[in-house]
Order: sequence, then structure tokens, then C-alpha cells
Amino acid sequence: MMIYIFLLAAFTLLLYMYIEAHRNRVSIDTVNIDKLPVSFKNFKIFFISDVHRRTITIKLVEKAKKADIVIIGGDLVEKGVPMDRVEDNIKMLSKIGPVHFVWGNNDYDVDINYLKNTISDNGAIILDNTCISLKRNNEVLDIAGINDLSFGKDRLEDAVMNCSSSCRILISHNPDISRKIKKEYQIRLVLSGHTHGGQIRLGPLGIAKRGGWYDEGYYKLLVSNGFGATHLPLRFGAPCEAHLITLN
Repeated sequence: MMIYIFLLAAFTLLLYMYIEAHRNRVSIDTVNIDKLPVSFKNFKIFFISDVHRRTITIKLVEKAKKADIVIIGGDLVEKGVPMDRVEDNIKMLSKIGPVHFVWGNNDYDVDINYLKNTISDNGAIILDNTCISLKRNNEVLDIAGINDLSFGKDRLEDAVMNCSSSCRILISHNPDISRKIKKEYQIRLVLSGHTHGGQIRLGPLGIAKRGGWYDEGYYKLLVSNGFGATHLPLRFGAPCEAHLITLN
């Protein structure tokens, strides 16, 4: 009898972990950042990282349709994912708003030129150690994106070089970019993923940095649990998520 109870409990736990790894969960966040131009108050960013093998559905798009811009925080793909799925995912995200992308470590698992062309051909902009300036009523908000730290391709100084405002948002797949941020870069917000929040964790115990918001003094840092999973499509204590972020 006990063995049946154990097997039922194990099956129930695995089912729960599988469901947690496949939800269309969107965290609704409002973040106060310094030097935000008045014209960009209530500006909404849909941030999604670590898609990996998942498919973007209309259910997720509907939850994020109020966003002004979409940012993919790396690991859009991994080894074994067909490129037509990547193309479909970008097309779905484009229904929300203009799409921007930064490289993650798993994006290098595939033919990088093929991936680059797939992203660009579907209207998304790649932020590869570069910056874009968004303008509203003669005010500017800068969004800089860097390549992934894992392969030493990040060039933070280059990314902020052409920024023109005193309010800069940095997109980095890996939150360890925090070690390289200097106050003079005028970065007010950092959006990252990579850690999956540990993916499977017991309270404070996990193999990687817990997902959530961190106050780093002169800027705020988001470490997303990520939308997909790697290795095992299971989660516990770190549910999958994307983010609808309102600037204030």
C-alpha cells in the first residue's frame, strides 16, 4: 500500500513541476527609476527571456498586448529547436509591439548566422553591444543591449557609447553584468534572465540566483525566472514567467 502512495505522490509532484514549467505566466510589475523622462511615464515593456524550446501562444500575447515594446533577453533558442519555431515565436511577439533581442549563451548552440538572419528577416532588432534611442515629445529614453558574458563578447562601454539621455535601460542575458556597471554609465534599470531562478529550488536553496527584483543603489535589477526551461522541462519554487513592466 505504501509503495502505491509513494508512486502517486511522485507522479503528482512531477505533474505539478511540469505544469509549472509550461504556464503562460506574466508578472505585472511597476518599477520606479531615476531620471525617467516625463513622456515615458507609464511606458510598458514586455520582457521575456529564456524561451528555449517553448512556443509563444496567443494566450501569452493577449496578456501582454498593452506593451509599447518587446524585449527578448536571450536564449531564444537552444540546440535541437527548429528555426521555423523561432520564426513563429518572433511573429507572435511582433503582434505585441516592436521586438528587440540580445544574445544569450544558448543562442550559440545553433548556426548563429542563420539565427541572426531569421531574427532580422522577421523585423526584430538585434542589440549587440549597441543602443537605441526612443523619442517622445523631444525626450529620449535609451535602451542598450549587450552580447552574452559567457563567451566574453560583451562590450558594455560600446553599448552605452552612443546613448544620449541620462536614463538608460540595459538588457543583458546574464545578471553578472552588474559587476561591470559603473555609475557614470547612467544605467537606471537592468533586465536579465539566464539563471531560471534556479529552476528547481527549495526556499532559499537553489543552484543559481533567485529570480526577482534587486535594488543595486543607483539602478534596479530584474533577474527573471525565464519563460522556458533547460535540460528538464520541470520547475519547482521558481515558476516560469515573462514580465509586463511599467516604468514610473
